[in-house]
Amino acid sequence: MKQYLEVGLLNNTHGVRGEMKLTLWCDDLDYLRRFQVLYLDPEGQHPLHVTALRPQKQGAIIRFAEITSIEQAETIKGKVLYGDRADGKLPEGRTYIQDLLGCLVIDADSGTAYGTIADVQNYGSCDIYDVQKGKAHTLVPAIDDVVVEKDVAAGVVKIRPMKGLFDAD
Repeated sequence: MKQYLEVGLLNNTHGVRGEMKLTLWCDDLDYLRRFQVLYLDPEGQHPLHVTALRPQKQGAIIRFAEITSIEQAETIKGKVLYGDRADGKLPEGRTYIQDLLGCLVIDADSGTAYGTIADVQNYGSCDIYDVQKGKAHTLVPAIDDVVVEKDVAAGVVKIRPMKGLFDAD
């Protein structure tokens, strides 16, 4: 599992004192507030110390101790921010999307392999797993009635699919 997880995209500058507009790639601003330090790369290099964070439309405005001018902010515009997994503990039963990607999806009862999770989307009501087998993609709702067990350490998600979901295979 990755130690440093993507939390958002620095998509533009905000003002002249180095603040940045941030598109959130995590559940919400409260989760992001757990991180006092964010990083500019997936290996945990180039730390940025968060000094302010506030909501703004669909994202947030963020300020770092190391970035104090618009010129400095311009140099990191378009970069992805990463947080250390150790700083962002999830509540019991929650899973990072990045940990689900690549997991094998199997039938909880028969053991039939349906494919691997290629993507996770959310259209409002629940997460949707894009399960890929070869070139075929099947969208599986990540609801309690379908997802029986998620063992990301083993790379396996067990499901009881709704009738007709995989019948065409």
